[in-house]
Amino acid sequence: GRIWADGKLLRGEAGDFKTETGYRFHSGSGDQAVDPLIAAAEGAGAAPAYRGIAYAVFEDFQLGDYGNRIPSLSFEVIGDEGNVGLGAIAAELAPQLSTDIEASIGGYAAEGDSVRGAIEVLAGVFPLSLGDNGEALTLGDTPGAPVAIATDELGSIAGAKRAEPVTFAQRSAAQQSESLALAYYDAARDYLPATQTARRDGGARRTDRIDLPATLDAGAARQYCEARLSRNWAERLTARIGLPPRRLALAPGQLVALPGQAGLWMIRATAFSGGAIEVDLVRHATATLAYSSDSGRHVSEADVAHGPTTLTIFDLPPLGDSIATTPQVAVAAAGISVGWRRASLSLSRDAGQSWIDAGGSAAPAIMGIAATALPDGPATILDLVGTVDVTMVNIGMDLADADDAALLRGDNIAMIGDEVIQFGRADPLGAGRWRLSQLLRGRRGTDHATGGHSAGEAFVMLDPDSLALVTSNIGDTLSIMATGIGDAVPAMASTGVEGRSLRPLSPCHVRSERRDTGETRVQWIRRSRAGWSWPDGVEVPLGEEIERYEVEVAPNVGVARVMQTGDAAYSYSQADRLADIAAGATSVVISISQIGQFARSRPATIQFQL
Repeated sequence: GRIWADGKLLRGEAGDFKTETGYRFHSGSGDQAVDPLIAAAEGAGAAPAYRGIAYAVFEDFQLGDYGNRIPSLSFEVIGDEGNVGLGAIAAELAPQLSTDIEASIGGYAAEGDSVRGAIEVLAGVFPLSLGDNGEALTLGDTPGAPVAIATDELGSIAGAKRAEPVTFAQRSAAQQSESLALAYYDAARDYLPATQTARRDGGARRTDRIDLPATLDAGAARQYCEARLSRNWAERLTARIGLPPRRLALAPGQLVALPGQAGLWMIRATAFSGGAIEVDLVRHATATLAYSSDSGRHVSEADVAHGPTTLTIFDLPPLGDSIATTPQVAVAAAGISVGWRRASLSLSRDAGQSWIDAGGSAAPAIMGIAATALPDGPATILDLVGTVDVTMVNIGMDLADADDAALLRGDNIAMIGDEVIQFGRADPLGAGRWRLSQLLRGRRGTDHATGGHSAGEAFVMLDPDSLALVTSNIGDTLSIMATGIGDAVPAMASTGVEGRSLRPLSPCHVRSERRDTGETRVQWIRRSRAGWSWPDGVEVPLGEEIERYEVEVAPNVGVARVMQTGDAAYSYSQADRLADIAAGATSVVISISQIGQFARSRPATIQFQL
């Protein structure tokens, strides 16, 4: 590869070397002989090179590796060592300017549609002043010694509302910018774009931004940004004075000191009218405090292997405040390596005979298995006795404690087996193993599953961002196949779909009362799969189209009877009691299920002697 610029073929002294997507060129002052191939190309009518345009020529470059298309290329231009002065930049852009500037920067890319625009960008950041020495425009960064104005020189301004020697005006703070961002190129970060921000508390709400195509270090960029914002606020205050004709030599850009006024003022404009000079002044910003900054550090993740996928799938109980209308089947996936990210999912409803695409997995789930059996526990109070140990899929998964207020907000909610729990304490035991205690059991209508646990059950934190939901129907058997980049064999899991999110919760607080008439009155309180926040002063929403219950009366001897009611109560009559006793029954079990829009709840039962 060679680089063709300014009508000449340049070969770099450091040589050319190939990169992944093309060639990188370091063009110095090496051999400038015109290559015969290039000369022949120009002779055949190829476009010549011009100043400001460069051509890259590739020999024997096989486009087949890139689909017969020219690949995206990037070139690095390496300049001379050291900084470049602002004066040299201004002189290159506008040779007619007379410059006296000491400041320098690492580099500058002149851009825009005019020389004025390119210089104005510099003047917007650096305190440059433009003047006229009578022969040429001057551009400098030192305004020179201030001119002291005597009191007897000040005259009233014609047309001013008040005939005052000095007329002041100040813009509202609301018209100012509260913050200023300076974008530049940071040499310490391989010339990547960077930003430094200055802020001043005030009544303003505006934010300004300056895009400076220059190379700076972070500390200098912060200093320039703070100084520019300080100048903006200082220049809120303006003044107008009248001076005698002997001050005609004063020109914009000079500093003046006014009698009785602290600080200095810069001349913004002058006009000769009515035998006097009208001078517009702007407050000159004093030196700002020193500020420091750095370029930051690149924070990269460790390059670790993706590893194989671990997968679990489960019929999700109602979690959100909205009422589900379809079964919520959740897929949780993670990897045994901390480098695992995602996997592609496929779904089968016919025991793996056919598969359809189900998208991708969600973010890595915090999951594992129960290393010990979760003991039976109450679903009505905080369990301060029971504990369970869980082993996470990989050692990079952490758990945290939650106080009582956080538990009431729903934090630290997880599924272990078929039960949803919350835990207040998570104590690390080492090697990715944690002990969970201070448990809330049977959450979200899973109080039926608070017993019968065993070691080896799946443990999954129920974070919506780490669960992928798939559609299904009640009665389906779903199989999920997950394939990640580290899976030699896809991970697979299956579950039956009973529609837990569609089921009403079973009634609670079932009680019976034998009355003098001989009947037994059975009453209960309904629960709902909506309204989990339990607001004060209102009833829990029904969550179904109508309130309806199925009541089954099952004597220990005889035939069970089933009936429906719209009330949260049932009367076991004296006649039914006598009939069951006559049939040989000694006790009866009454089961109550709420009939929902899509399914029945699990039954709540009560037993009493006849």
